Amino acid sequence: MEKLSHLDKNGAAVMVDVTDKAVTHREAVASGRILMSENAFNIVINGSAPKGDVLSAARIAGIMAAKRTSDIIPLCHPLPFTKCSIEFTADKKTHSINARCTAKVDGKTGIEMEALTGVSAALLTIYDMCKAVDRSMVITDVQLEYKAGGKSGVFRRDENV
Repeated sequence: MEKLSHLDKNGAAVMVDVTDKAVTHREAVASGRILMSENAFNIVINGSAPKGDVLSAARIAGIMAAKRTSDIIPLCHPLPFTKCSIEFTADKKTHSINARCTAKVDGKTGIEMEALTGVSAALLTIYDMCKAVDRSMVITDVQLEYKAGGKSGVFRRDENV
């Protein structure tokens, strides 16, 4: 069984010491989706939500949240991003919006938590901006799709499922 890196020998929570690790290029991609009513979906796609452009606001919220991950996830290192982006695709059949966050850094520790935080905040922002129309929306399938860099190498969800 692998040892958890955020626990010391006594089981106390600690920030991982990355002092002696080499700086490498690291990248992570996370995804998720929000399912909604046909009415809410059409409002988002048509840009007619009462609170404004839902996807633009969600994109900015996701990027901002990713950059602040170390403020909300205990023991997470602050990272100097080299890139962060949020993309959306709409699925008319399921009335859902799929979100994808890509985060990159040249650093000593991974950027997976930042990508997961970014996609989560983007989806939460869609919920917030559409809740007046549909409170039954469901956020689902938030997951790490890809990560590269560091000692553990490359992870691809499609190869590990």
